[in-house]
Amino acid sequence: MARSLYEWLWQHEFWLPPGITWEDMQESEDTHYPQPRDLLLSIPFALILVVIRCAFERAIALPLSTKLGVRDKQRPKAQPNPVLETFYSTRRKNPEEGELLSLAKRCDLPVRKVEKWFRRRRNMDRPSLSKKFSEACWRFTFYIISFFTGLAVLYDKPWLWDHRECWTGYPQQPLQPSLFWYYMLELSFYWSLVFTLPFDVKRKDFKEQIVHHAATIFLISFSYCANYIRIGTLVMVIHDASDCFLEPTKIFNYTKWKKTCDSLFMIFSAVFLISRLVIYPYTVLYNTYYYSMEIFQPFFGYYFVNVLLIILQLLHVFWSCLIIHMVYKFILQGTMEKDMRSDTEESDKDEERDKIREKEKNGITYFSNVTSNGYIQRNGSEPLNNRAHLANGHAKER
Repeated sequence: MARSLYEWLWQHEFWLPPGITWEDMQESEDTHYPQPRDLLLSIPFALILVVIRCAFERAIALPLSTKLGVRDKQRPKAQPNPVLETFYSTRRKNPEEGELLSLAKRCDLPVRKVEKWFRRRRNMDRPSLSKKFSEACWRFTFYIISFFTGLAVLYDKPWLWDHRECWTGYPQQPLQPSLFWYYMLELSFYWSLVFTLPFDVKRKDFKEQIVHHAATIFLISFSYCANYIRIGTLVMVIHDASDCFLEPTKIFNYTKWKKTCDSLFMIFSAVFLISRLVIYPYTVLYNTYYYSMEIFQPFFGYYFVNVLLIILQLLHVFWSCLIIHMVYKFILQGTMEKDMRSDTEESDKDEERDKIREKEKNGITYFSNVTSNGYIQRNGSEPLNNRAHLANGHAKER
């Protein structure tokens, strides 16, 4: 059965244009074509990249974050509570109102304290600023290396300048060693991202990231097996171009270098929108959809690779909408708002504000004289000599 499945999967009708069979793709001493078994090398290479990343973050990124003044917030820890911990681990991290009341009764605690416990417990699971900084440093280092590697590999290749050359002689296009290692570098990196997904910083577009990684791995793998090497290299270079500006933008945001961060964000936005919404559709989508038809008739591989490329383009549109919204806010406010993909840390001060608002609605609240720091004491009380009592909606000084 396994042999039948293997034979069915590797039918030349799936992978090669009409009139071309696997016999036409036989290798010789001077001519080498992509072999599917080569893709297995990306798994050990990905594990090597994970090890290199761990060493890089500990030896370089973390010390660098300390020197640049990146400080993690001191988060109050949630007190040990087996009942609440079990609910948090097995049910949900953000209980609804009815569940809060039930948990408060079981633990014999006020609802406010149960809410505070869950808020602090969620904060404990959120990544620290130094972790975000280290992750951004690693990705920036890789994207820089990958982007310039791609330029070095492709600058003298004819299909970089004339896109019709992507299809000259297809599929009998020999695989050059430089293209092989460039492919292995990119594929291994995306496999390493999949391996570290459970440990990386989780953002609001976590599901879209999974789809992106899966589509990218499938696209790279399929393009290698079907010898879409030339179009694949264009896709990888275009993607790396904007990522080279995204990661340093995050780095300077974490170090509070506001002006540098804002400037890099605007550069990144321009490069992303141009490369993903203009260059990618023309250089890749139009090229694959139309120019390839000058060489061969449509077949399964043609449709499959175009579907994967369109999935990537839909993700480009999704992220472009987020970026355009942030640029719009930047133009109106003069400063970049927080990363819309990030998960905002909750503060105990939010609860204090809620309490004050509730008291104001009932017409009972306390005000303190404005101090140089303008803060409200954590215990919610002020010195008697500074306290004003609001009775019947009128403030009276004691």
